[in-house]
Amino acid sequence: MPVLVAVVAYLLGSLVAGILYSRARGQDIRDHDLPGGSGTVRQYGRLAGLAVTLADMLKAMLAVGLARLVAPEWTALAAFFVVLGHCYPVFFRFQGGAGIAPFMGALLITAPLTILGILAAGLAIIPVYKATLQQRLKLNAVPFATALAVPLGVLLAVRFGGLPELLAGALAMAIRTLHLLIAPPARPAAQETKA
Repeated sequence: MPVLVAVVAYLLGSLVAGILYSRARGQDIRDHDLPGGSGTVRQYGRLAGLAVTLADMLKAMLAVGLARLVAPEWTALAAFFVVLGHCYPVFFRFQGGAGIAPFMGALLITAPLTILGILAAGLAIIPVYKATLQQRLKLNAVPFATALAVPLGVLLAVRFGGLPELLAGALAMAIRTLHLLIAPPARPAAQETKA
């Protein structure tokens, strides 16, 4: 059963909404940006970014929800593999997003109070980061804020539940973040595709 949970979650995660959306428009967002919600906002506008974020959250909710239904002891495995699939999608040459939206979707099923606390902390951190460190670190504000907010999430998960899923999803995101820091994707200079 754990292999089936992992495979289904990974394949669902590999359906990266930002790539699907950009391809429907005859482009590939990865030529300009990461295919998550924030990259989609930068390339196609807020409405498209919101739709992509929701779609990526829903696929994770489906993966973890299915695991919870058929094999509740493996929901953390589903959380890990749905996020990993988003980051390294088999359908798109293993070049996906950072995993934030599927991470949130997975936790909405297993630990809603934990993810709401993480979101509140992240929203408080983002403006401070943008005003102080972003120019030096050159890292997008959302992954940075998520990385800082996850330790708070651990405390919340201990209190309200969802610790295994939190740690599993955070591990998959940490792998992707380290990969992006070590080898950032090559992007053509000064190309914007605003809709």
